[in-house]
Amino acid sequence: MSAEPSAPAATDVSHPRGIRVNLAQFTLQTVQVFFVGLTLGMERTVLPPLSGEFGVAKGAYLFLVSSVFSFGLVKGALNVVAGGLADRIGRKKVLLLGWLAGLPIPLLIFFAANWWWIVAANVFLGINQACAWTMTVTMHVDVAGSHQRGLAIGIDEAAGYAAVGMGGLGASYLAAQYGPRWALLAFGFLVLALALTVLIWVRDTLAWVQVEHKQMNPVQPSPDDDGARWHDIFLRVSFRDPTYRALCQGGVANKIADTLVWVLFPVYFRARHLGLVEIGWITGFYAMVWGGSQLWTGHLADRIGRKPPIVTGFALLAVGIAVTAMGHDLAWWLTAAAIMGLGMALLYPNLIAAMADLAPPLWRGRALGTYRYWRDTGYAIGALLLGVVAQGSGGVVPAMWVTAALVAGSGLWIALVVRESHRHRRGVPRAAGGEADGG
Repeated sequence: MSAEPSAPAATDVSHPRGIRVNLAQFTLQTVQVFFVGLTLGMERTVLPPLSGEFGVAKGAYLFLVSSVFSFGLVKGALNVVAGGLADRIGRKKVLLLGWLAGLPIPLLIFFAANWWWIVAANVFLGINQACAWTMTVTMHVDVAGSHQRGLAIGIDEAAGYAAVGMGGLGASYLAAQYGPRWALLAFGFLVLALALTVLIWVRDTLAWVQVEHKQMNPVQPSPDDDGARWHDIFLRVSFRDPTYRALCQGGVANKIADTLVWVLFPVYFRARHLGLVEIGWITGFYAMVWGGSQLWTGHLADRIGRKPPIVTGFALLAVGIAVTAMGHDLAWWLTAAAIMGLGMALLYPNLIAAMADLAPPLWRGRALGTYRYWRDTGYAIGALLLGVVAQGSGGVVPAMWVTAALVAGSGLWIALVVRESHRHRRGVPRAAGGEADGG
């Protein structure tokens, strides 16, 4: 791996910001997040409906969701660590750590004697996702201009979640043909090998951050002081600032919804006599619509602001969950999946973009890490909440209605509290210098 770049001068023209002028590196970063999405997607469709093969009794919803609980706790906590490490040692080194953490996942699934092995595999999956996906988002933001931040994050999330859907669908076909253990072993190691190979050509992006900071050259100290301490940043983003706080709760709510899709939808559809491939199409279609639509939803927010797409997205997500609960056949559920995917596409990248708009450059990694801590801890919160609801009610449908209500309430919170974060929509002129035109 290459050595870390030295801090450049403010007049350094070798690190201009913009997607077009950094297209080669931006493309490599996008390929990396595609592999990250495949790693996450490969088990989402396959393992929950086949959990009985790993010792999970029918109706044992709390035990079933324990795998997502472990994933959410680990990923949420390590998002904070990854953000801080990235600001100190560089993005590429943290990305490498993420891929190395992924190596035990296929082996643990292949040799699993019971569901606790799957819980352990998802601990490593949480480490992989926290380090790898956090870094691809941060690196995309680093090299893009501020006027392209929504587009950059949209491309990152589009590639990642399209890959989640493709990985889940592809793994479901392989598992139906060869069984879940062999399918996930081969699929997992192929993805990890390709990702580590491509990583050789990825450059660290700290140099772009240093240039951006010097070009901004704040005139006077402020609460956004670049020397802010880690715990001060965490407390401010989590609790003290009402806008940051509202964005964080929005992150939690959308991950509760994704927990529903990940662990309870496959069980629900299996109980309605759908096959593994049909389940793969529903959950995969949701993720692919989510992913593909982000190619334009992030850019849309660069033009009209972050808040309208976010609020609309929460409304559509709630509607899609309700439609699923009322559904009765594959066509109905595919339609609901598309509505949910579109809702996620509108809200998901733009929550991150809003946070990136507000955070000063030198602690952007820590601010995004804090947001991602709360967002991905939403998996653990969702697993516990939805597991209790499903276990107590004896079914998945009540958990669907609880999730729909939470998502709708979260969107209302943001509508009432959050101010528009995109500076051009607030009438703030673009900072001079340092941002090349991009595509």
